[in-house]
Amino acid sequence: MRNACCLLASTLSAVSVAGAQTTVVTFTNGAEGWIGPTGPGGSTSIVATGGNPDANMRTVFNNFGISFFNSTNQAFLGDFTTAQSATIGIDVRVENLSFFGTPVSRPLLVELRDTTNPPAGYGWKSVWYVFAPLSSAAQSSWTSFSVTFDPNATALPPGWGGYGAENAVGEPQLPAGTTFRDVLKGVDAVVFTTLQPGFFYGFTDFTVRIDNLRVTRVQPNPADLDGSGTVNAADLSILLAAWGECPPKGACPADLNGDGLVDAADMSVLLAGWSA
Repeated sequence: MRNACCLLASTLSAVSVAGAQTTVVTFTNGAEGWIGPTGPGGSTSIVATGGNPDANMRTVFNNFGISFFNSTNQAFLGDFTTAQSATIGIDVRVENLSFFGTPVSRPLLVELRDTTNPPAGYGWKSVWYVFAPLSSAAQSSWTSFSVTFDPNATALPPGWGGYGAENAVGEPQLPAGTTFRDVLKGVDAVVFTTLQPGFFYGFTDFTVRIDNLRVTRVQPNPADLDGSGTVNAADLSILLAAWGECPPKGACPADLNGDGLVDAADMSVLLAGWSA
């Protein structure tokens, strides 16, 4: 058995325990990949004041709906299934949302798209979550929305919908054989939008500000050997049962530092991640 007296510091620096990786777009540094509605219906710009706080993206637009689109900021894209959980959020303020002068509400949702090999007749397959109805009454001041989800779930979690096919009554759904996890494994576009799949809307006047677009990915803790979500005595028992040589390197889950041995160095890593 190796002596662990001098291994703790080097082991902890080499092996990461569970942690959250968060990216927030505040528009202080520009759009950072996010694009708002532009064209004959109006425009989108980044303004320096009035946000939550300071800089924000402001849209004045008339159309069926509005969408804020990102396909280049990699913090919001890629394989979400490498994370234990993920959270996506946005802050919104509505200055005007009306239909021919009459205040109305429209849904706000986030849609995670995979445009690779789209189903026939569709531009992408996606999963989407409706936060809440938007209106000038409900969001006259800044309001934060977010959703936390398990990227490795196969069934659609509560509140989520799918896109890329239709059921017998014409409602949107995921293509046959495609799971929630399948989409989240290859996200190449993220959209905050008022256009809910399966619904149609009339031309609407929007004056909307957005800020603090954010994503958090919580990485799994390698010391959680039983997958319970906590590191405790059960994980310590698994490590002790695997004590000794573990060739080739990294072949045993309990070999937390990947050196081919399950020993005191791995125990140090486990104890550092203790959460029970």
